[in-house]
Amino acid sequence: MTDIVDELRWRGVLAQTTDEEALRKALADGPLTLYCGFDPTAKSLHVGHLTQILALRRFQLAGHRPIALVGGATGLIGDPKPSAERALNDVETVQEWVGALRGQLSAFLDFDTPGPTQAVMANNYEWTESVSALSLLRDYGKHFSVNQMLARDTVKSRLDGEGMSYTEFSYVILQSLDFLELYKQYGCTLQIGGSDQWGNITAGLDLIRRMQANQPHGPAHALTQVLLTKADGTKFGKTEGGAVWLDPELTTPYAFYQFWLNSDDRDIARYLRTFSFKPREEIEELERATEERPQARAAQRALAEELTALVHGADQCAAVIAASKALFGQGDLDGLDEATLAAALSELPKAQVSELAPVADLLALVELVPSKSAARRTIKEGGAYLNNAKVTSEEAVPAASDLIHGRWLVLRRGKRNLGAVELV
Repeated sequence: MTDIVDELRWRGVLAQTTDEEALRKALADGPLTLYCGFDPTAKSLHVGHLTQILALRRFQLAGHRPIALVGGATGLIGDPKPSAERALNDVETVQEWVGALRGQLSAFLDFDTPGPTQAVMANNYEWTESVSALSLLRDYGKHFSVNQMLARDTVKSRLDGEGMSYTEFSYVILQSLDFLELYKQYGCTLQIGGSDQWGNITAGLDLIRRMQANQPHGPAHALTQVLLTKADGTKFGKTEGGAVWLDPELTTPYAFYQFWLNSDDRDIARYLRTFSFKPREEIEELERATEERPQARAAQRALAEELTALVHGADQCAAVIAASKALFGQGDLDGLDEATLAAALSELPKAQVSELAPVADLLALVELVPSKSAARRTIKEGGAYLNNAKVTSEEAVPAASDLIHGRWLVLRRGKRNLGAVELV
């Protein structure tokens, strides 16, 4: 089996573990069963979740059995945020989101191949629904120290501000119950999560020790991973438009690809090690290429292609790459399917018109140039393009036959400044 602890440490994502020597032994004696939980607080997972999703995948590839837990119960409560109380969603909405997340997670792990590493999908609503208030307080609550619960960073930050409801304060009990139930049902002895989950995970370890005194499956362990941030200080996985989702209806495959392609050179080495499944030697070569030839963006392109294919499939990835090239004059715009082209153009400055106007007017309309006179000057100097064809006349007007899929015109100034016009 691959030494997964060394693998995670080389990738720079390992934050904390409990007794590392004992964990290494358990992994070496494997296959070990581990889990990570994902709460349905939205209809889709986003790229911030990929750190943990792909960690489960790495463990499975290293010869262990992953459990992907979707929190149908904990999603009704929500893991406390450091700053404010979460808005509670109704049961029907959360259960609908549970189904969506289960579908997304199924793309990353092997749930079909029988054997000791076959992945398991779980929903904590199944064992939490029947727990009464008395049972929660009497059978489980008595094992939790209020002093320890108050010492958790999230709780302290909230109590220093606007406070916290008992609902969110009790979240740690529910997550601990998950670890206990998975330990009993599947012999799950490892929980992984982000470093902000350390308190919740270790509380689960303590509950197992208290309620499974003979530890029939051996001691349980915890492992957390580093929370990614961007070099510019902004939150990883966010753009000006919001989160980068795994659902193609919320973030198109083209926008997903562009998110990785536009990664800062200061971040790309960490992103490669965190997300890529390429061999170590290839990752290190891409890191060197970024240092020596950053303008080529070889590392960004490699990661964008790998993750787009993994999340959205090889066909969508190929369509996105073709669109990306065609927009910059390296392919046939007419050959792109309408959905992919529309998704690509949605990322550009654009305008809608009810009738075709001179190219100079359209260049100014989508603000590729500051004025119509500047547009005519750009055309005269040979720097204006319509659907990748150079515009040679300052008075040129697009014809109806120039409309791609009967509705789009792609404008370009120079090599990289793009805009789109839609006829409506």
